[in-house]
Amino acid sequence: MTSNLSSENPTHLPSQASSPDGRRVWFVLLSLVWGTLLVGSMLVGNLAGGHGSPAAVSMRMGSSVVLVVTGWLAFLLWRGSDAGPYACWIAVGMTLGTIGDFFNAGFLNWIPLPDPVLGGIAAFGLGHMAYITGCLVLSRQAGLTSWRAFVIALTVWQLFGLVTWYFVVLAGTEARGLVWPSLPYSALLAGTAGITSGMALQDSRFLRLALGGALFLASDLILACGMFRGHVPHQTEWVWCTYGPGQMLIVFSVLSATIVLQDRHATYRRQFHLVIKN
Repeated sequence: MTSNLSSENPTHLPSQASSPDGRRVWFVLLSLVWGTLLVGSMLVGNLAGGHGSPAAVSMRMGSSVVLVVTGWLAFLLWRGSDAGPYACWIAVGMTLGTIGDFFNAGFLNWIPLPDPVLGGIAAFGLGHMAYITGCLVLSRQAGLTSWRAFVIALTVWQLFGLVTWYFVVLAGTEARGLVWPSLPYSALLAGTAGITSGMALQDSRFLRLALGGALFLASDLILACGMFRGHVPHQTEWVWCTYGPGQMLIVFSVLSATIVLQDRHATYRRQFHLVIKN
Protein backbone atom coordinates (compact mmCIF):
# COMPACT_ATOMS: atom_id res chain seq x y z
CA MET A 1 0.00 0.00 0.00
CA THR A 2 3.07 2.25 0.05
CA SER A 3 3.17 4.95 -2.60
CA ASN A 4 6.48 6.59 -1.68
CA LEU A 5 7.54 8.53 -4.76
CA SER A 6 11.18 7.66 -4.31
CA SER A 7 10.36 3.96 -4.56
CA GLU A 8 8.31 4.49 -7.70
CA ASN A 9 11.12 6.23 -9.56
CA PRO A 10 14.51 4.45 -9.39
CA THR A 11 16.17 7.49 -10.92
CA HIS A 12 14.98 9.69 -8.05
CA LEU A 13 17.72 11.96 -6.78
CA PRO A 14 17.79 13.02 -3.10
CA SER A 15 16.60 16.55 -2.62
CA GLN A 16 18.43 19.29 -0.86
CA ALA A 17 16.12 18.77 2.14
CA SER A 18 17.71 15.36 2.71
CA SER A 19 21.04 17.01 3.42
CA PRO A 20 21.98 18.70 6.69
CA ASP A 21 20.04 21.91 7.23
CA GLY A 22 21.27 24.52 9.68
CA ARG A 23 17.70 25.38 10.62
CA ARG A 24 17.29 21.94 12.19
CA VAL A 25 19.84 22.77 14.88
CA TRP A 26 17.16 24.90 16.54
CA PHE A 27 14.90 21.88 16.80
CA VAL A 28 17.62 19.77 18.39
CA LEU A 29 18.13 22.47 21.02
CA LEU A 30 14.41 22.92 21.64
CA SER A 31 13.91 19.17 21.94
CA LEU A 32 16.57 19.09 24.66
CA VAL A 33 14.84 21.91 26.54
CA TRP A 34 11.47 20.16 26.16
CA GLY A 35 12.86 16.82 27.37
CA THR A 36 14.61 18.43 30.32
CA LEU A 37 11.42 20.14 31.48
CA LEU A 38 9.26 17.04 31.07
CA VAL A 39 11.69 14.68 32.79
CA GLY A 40 12.38 17.30 35.43
CA SER A 41 8.67 17.62 36.20
CA MET A 42 8.43 13.86 36.72
CA LEU A 43 11.44 13.89 39.06
CA VAL A 44 10.14 16.86 41.03
CA GLY A 45 6.70 15.29 41.23
CA ASN A 46 8.05 12.03 42.62
CA LEU A 47 10.82 13.35 44.83
CA ALA A 48 9.86 16.83 46.00
CA GLY A 49 6.32 17.92 46.69
CA GLY A 50 4.20 15.76 44.41
CA HIS A 51 2.90 16.25 40.88
CA GLY A 52 0.53 18.97 42.01
CA SER A 53 3.31 21.13 43.41
CA PRO A 54 3.83 24.53 41.72
CA ALA A 55 7.29 23.50 40.48
CA ALA A 56 6.12 20.26 38.88
CA VAL A 57 3.06 21.84 37.28
CA SER A 58 5.07 24.80 35.97
CA MET A 59 7.64 22.49 34.40
CA ARG A 60 4.95 20.44 32.68
CA MET A 61 3.30 23.58 31.35
CA GLY A 62 6.72 24.83 30.34
CA SER A 63 7.33 21.72 28.25
CA SER A 64 4.11 22.42 26.34
CA VAL A 65 5.06 26.07 25.84
CA VAL A 66 8.40 24.95 24.37
CA LEU A 67 6.48 22.91 21.79
CA VAL A 68 4.36 25.97 20.97
CA VAL A 69 7.56 27.94 20.39
CA THR A 70 8.90 25.08 18.24
CA GLY A 71 5.74 24.99 16.17
CA TRP A 72 5.72 28.70 15.42
CA LEU A 73 9.47 28.70 14.79
CA ALA A 74 8.93 25.98 12.18
CA PHE A 75 6.25 28.12 10.54
CA LEU A 76 8.52 31.17 10.47
CA LEU A 77 11.41 29.19 9.00
CA TRP A 78 9.38 27.46 6.28
CA ARG A 79 6.51 29.89 5.75
CA GLY A 80 7.69 30.64 2.21
CA SER A 81 7.82 26.96 1.23
CA ASP A 82 5.17 24.37 0.45
CA ALA A 83 5.49 23.11 4.03
CA GLY A 84 4.40 26.51 5.37
CA PRO A 85 0.64 25.81 5.52
CA TYR A 86 1.20 22.49 7.31
CA ALA A 87 3.57 24.13 9.78
CA CYS A 88 0.99 26.84 10.47
CA TRP A 89 -1.82 24.36 11.18
CA ILE A 90 0.46 22.33 13.46
CA ALA A 91 1.49 25.47 15.37
CA VAL A 92 -2.15 26.46 15.79
CA GLY A 93 -3.03 22.95 17.00
CA MET A 94 -0.19 22.91 19.53
CA THR A 95 -1.13 26.38 20.79
CA LEU A 96 -4.70 25.23 21.39
CA GLY A 97 -3.40 22.08 23.06
CA THR A 98 -1.38 24.18 25.49
CA ILE A 99 -4.46 26.24 26.28
CA GLY A 100 -6.12 22.92 27.08
CA ASP A 101 -3.19 22.08 29.37
CA PHE A 102 -3.70 25.39 31.15
CA PHE A 103 -7.39 24.58 31.67
CA ASN A 104 -6.54 21.16 33.09
CA ALA A 105 -3.85 22.65 35.34
CA GLY A 106 -6.32 25.17 36.79
CA PHE A 107 -4.56 28.20 35.31
CA LEU A 108 -7.75 29.38 33.55
CA ASN A 109 -10.31 28.82 36.29
CA TRP A 110 -11.25 32.50 36.05
CA ILE A 111 -13.14 31.68 32.83
CA PRO A 112 -16.75 30.91 33.87
CA LEU A 113 -17.55 27.35 32.84
CA PRO A 114 -19.77 24.68 34.43
CA ASP A 115 -16.66 22.50 34.62
CA PRO A 116 -13.10 23.63 33.79
CA VAL A 117 -12.57 20.29 32.04
CA LEU A 118 -15.01 21.48 29.36
CA GLY A 119 -12.55 24.24 28.49
CA GLY A 120 -9.81 21.66 28.08
CA ILE A 121 -12.03 19.46 25.89
CA ALA A 122 -12.94 22.44 23.70
CA ALA A 123 -9.34 23.61 23.32
CA PHE A 124 -7.99 20.14 22.58
CA GLY A 125 -10.87 19.44 20.19
CA LEU A 126 -10.17 22.61 18.20
CA GLY A 127 -6.49 21.71 18.26
CA HIS A 128 -7.19 18.34 16.69
CA MET A 129 -9.32 20.01 14.03
CA ALA A 130 -6.25 22.07 13.19
CA TYR A 131 -4.05 18.95 13.12
CA ILE A 132 -6.47 17.12 10.84
CA THR A 133 -6.75 20.12 8.51
CA GLY A 134 -2.97 20.37 8.29
CA CYS A 135 -2.63 16.66 7.56
CA LEU A 136 -5.24 16.84 4.80
CA VAL A 137 -3.43 19.80 3.21
CA LEU A 138 -0.08 18.01 3.45
CA SER A 139 -1.52 14.76 2.08
CA ARG A 140 -2.74 16.53 -1.03
CA GLN A 141 0.59 18.29 -1.52
CA ALA A 142 2.58 15.07 -0.99
CA GLY A 143 0.40 13.04 -3.33
CA LEU A 144 -0.91 10.74 -0.60
CA THR A 145 -4.22 10.11 -2.30
CA SER A 146 -4.99 6.48 -1.49
CA TRP A 147 -8.54 6.57 -0.15
CA ARG A 148 -8.21 2.91 0.73
CA ALA A 149 -5.37 3.65 3.14
CA PHE A 150 -7.28 6.49 4.79
CA VAL A 151 -10.56 4.56 5.02
CA ILE A 152 -8.88 1.52 6.59
CA ALA A 153 -6.93 3.61 9.11
CA LEU A 154 -9.86 5.85 10.01
CA THR A 155 -12.24 2.91 10.40
CA VAL A 156 -9.86 1.04 12.70
CA TRP A 157 -9.17 4.04 14.91
CA GLN A 158 -12.78 5.21 15.05
CA LEU A 159 -13.89 1.74 16.12
CA PHE A 160 -11.14 1.72 18.74
CA GLY A 161 -12.22 5.14 19.98
CA LEU A 162 -15.90 4.16 20.14
CA VAL A 163 -15.24 0.87 21.96
CA THR A 164 -12.95 2.47 24.52
CA TRP A 165 -15.41 5.34 25.04
CA TYR A 166 -18.19 2.84 25.71
CA PHE A 167 -16.27 0.72 28.20
CA VAL A 168 -14.30 3.49 29.90
CA VAL A 169 -16.59 6.53 29.78
CA LEU A 170 -20.18 5.40 29.32
CA ALA A 171 -19.76 2.47 31.71
CA GLY A 172 -17.94 4.60 34.27
CA THR A 173 -19.50 5.94 37.44
CA GLU A 174 -17.69 9.28 37.80
CA ALA A 175 -18.00 12.69 36.05
CA ARG A 176 -21.34 11.82 34.48
CA GLY A 177 -21.84 15.37 33.19
CA LEU A 178 -18.88 14.94 30.83
CA VAL A 179 -19.95 11.63 29.29
CA TRP A 180 -21.58 12.95 26.12
CA PRO A 181 -19.22 15.90 25.49
CA SER A 182 -16.40 13.37 25.55
CA LEU A 183 -17.87 11.36 22.63
CA PRO A 184 -17.20 13.86 19.80
CA TYR A 185 -13.89 14.67 21.46
CA SER A 186 -12.92 11.00 21.37
CA ALA A 187 -13.95 10.87 17.71
CA LEU A 188 -11.68 13.83 16.93
CA LEU A 189 -8.68 12.22 18.62
CA ALA A 190 -9.35 8.98 16.79
CA GLY A 191 -9.67 11.01 13.59
CA THR A 192 -6.19 12.47 14.06
CA ALA A 193 -4.78 8.99 14.72
CA GLY A 194 -6.60 7.70 11.64
CA ILE A 195 -5.48 10.45 9.26
CA THR A 196 -1.86 10.26 10.40
CA SER A 197 -1.88 6.45 10.18
CA GLY A 198 -3.31 6.69 6.67
CA MET A 199 -0.43 8.96 5.72
CA ALA A 200 2.11 6.56 7.25
CA LEU A 201 0.63 3.64 5.31
CA GLN A 202 1.47 5.53 2.13
CA ASP A 203 4.82 7.00 3.15
CA SER A 204 6.85 5.53 6.00
CA ARG A 205 8.44 8.90 6.70
CA PHE A 206 5.21 9.81 8.50
CA LEU A 207 5.43 6.89 10.93
CA ARG A 208 6.56 9.18 13.74
CA LEU A 209 3.64 11.50 13.02
CA ALA A 210 1.28 8.52 13.23
CA LEU A 211 2.90 7.42 16.48
CA GLY A 212 2.32 10.93 17.83
CA GLY A 213 -1.39 10.71 17.03
CA ALA A 214 -1.63 7.28 18.67
CA LEU A 215 0.21 8.42 21.81
CA PHE A 216 -2.09 11.43 22.17
CA LEU A 217 -5.10 9.11 22.02
CA ALA A 218 -3.48 6.76 24.54
CA SER A 219 -2.89 9.64 26.97
CA ASP A 220 -6.53 10.66 26.71
CA LEU A 221 -7.63 7.09 27.37
CA ILE A 222 -5.53 6.99 30.55
CA LEU A 223 -6.94 10.35 31.62
CA ALA A 224 -10.47 9.12 30.93
CA CYS A 225 -9.91 6.00 33.05
CA GLY A 226 -8.98 8.20 35.99
CA MET A 227 -11.80 10.67 35.38
CA PHE A 228 -14.68 8.26 34.79
CA ARG A 229 -13.64 5.08 36.57
CA GLY A 230 -11.62 6.31 39.53
CA HIS A 231 -7.96 6.77 40.37
CA VAL A 232 -5.28 5.30 38.09
CA PRO A 233 -1.95 4.53 39.83
CA HIS A 234 0.79 6.88 38.64
CA GLN A 235 -1.74 8.60 36.38
CA THR A 236 0.27 11.79 35.92
CA GLU A 237 3.35 9.86 34.83
CA TRP A 238 1.38 7.69 32.40
CA VAL A 239 -0.52 10.63 30.92
CA TRP A 240 2.43 12.96 30.44
CA CYS A 241 4.81 10.22 29.24
CA THR A 242 2.37 9.53 26.39
CA TYR A 243 0.86 12.98 25.84
CA GLY A 244 4.15 14.91 25.90
CA PRO A 245 6.00 12.70 23.39
CA GLY A 246 2.83 12.50 21.28
CA GLN A 247 2.64 16.26 20.94
CA MET A 248 6.39 16.48 20.35
CA LEU A 249 6.22 13.97 17.48
CA ILE A 250 3.33 15.84 15.89
CA VAL A 251 5.09 19.21 16.11
CA PHE A 252 8.43 17.85 14.88
CA SER A 253 6.69 16.15 11.93
CA VAL A 254 7.11 19.49 10.14
CA LEU A 255 10.72 18.45 9.55
CA SER A 256 9.56 15.26 7.82
CA ALA A 257 7.05 17.28 5.80
CA THR A 258 9.79 19.54 4.43
CA ILE A 259 11.80 16.51 3.29
CA VAL A 260 8.83 14.74 1.71
CA LEU A 261 7.66 17.81 -0.19
CA GLN A 262 11.10 18.78 -1.45
CA ASP A 263 11.79 15.17 -2.49
CA ARG A 264 8.53 15.24 -4.43
CA HIS A 265 9.59 18.39 -6.25
CA ALA A 266 12.99 16.83 -6.99
CA THR A 267 11.20 13.86 -8.54
CA TYR A 268 9.07 16.14 -10.71
CA ARG A 269 12.16 18.05 -11.86
CA ARG A 270 13.93 14.80 -12.69
CA GLN A 271 10.95 13.51 -14.64
CA PHE A 272 10.63 16.81 -16.48
CA HIS A 273 14.29 16.76 -17.54
CA LEU A 274 13.94 13.17 -18.72
CA VAL A 275 10.91 14.11 -20.82
CA ILE A 276 12.75 17.09 -22.34
CA LYS A 277 15.82 14.96 -22.99
CA ASN A 278 13.79 12.27 -24.74
